[in-house]
Amino acid sequence: MTVDERRAWEIVLTHIEHALLGGRLKPGDRLPGERALATELGVGRSSVREAIRVLEVLGLVRTNVGSGPTAGAIIVALPGGGMSALMRLQVAAQGFPVADIVKTRLVLETAVAAELAEAVLSAALLHPDRRDPDLGRCAQLLDAMDAPGLSEDEFLTLDAAFHLSLAEACGNQVVIATMAGLRSAIEGYVRAGVERLASWPDTSARLRAEHRGILAAIEAADPTGAHGLVHAHISGYYAETRLTPASR
Repeated sequence: MTVDERRAWEIVLTHIEHALLGGRLKPGDRLPGERALATELGVGRSSVREAIRVLEVLGLVRTNVGSGPTAGAIIVALPGGGMSALMRLQVAAQGFPVADIVKTRLVLETAVAAELAEAVLSAALLHPDRRDPDLGRCAQLLDAMDAPGLSEDEFLTLDAAFHLSLAEACGNQVVIATMAGLRSAIEGYVRAGVERLASWPDTSARLRAEHRGILAAIEAADPTGAHGLVHAHISGYYAETRLTPASR
């Protein structure tokens, strides 16, 4: 790759990153096609493809081949800083054992749920007229998961977004970056487990109910309950799918 070619794909990458950070693109949006981006930025289509490959490795976009409404590159996350990027690159390069990912989730996500419930309690005591923390995004994602006709992939994408939204509501930037960095690894093992399920409709219904229970415990200012429900939710799916500790 020549210097000019390298600079060309970096131009594309910078353009898309600025659009994400500036709010012109958001999760769920579809990137313009290769030809449109190449024409707009004055670069070759190969440079556009290279930039999108980098964004996919970083977990910011997901690409689908073919034609039609589901084809192309779709934004699935926003940039989360250097730590998230490094973790995503580690996942892309060699992955992490599933057991390690599950253990990390249990540590982080149970603490997040308990802390959110404690924050709700503190806000109720100190500021009864204010709703804090803001759990609106979490509730919106649960409503989206109730939509009829969702594919397994669509449901699990929303599932991952819900878990990340809890971390975002908590506001701990290190936890948010860690969760964002692990997102592709989490989605990977969760998707791998689907084929091991006896009934996807039954499991997805149970997951919906568990999500609602977690959010309800947080809103009820029940740290112990929220902690326990998250632990049961994560470990229960891991046990149900029978993924081995060495799985990736």
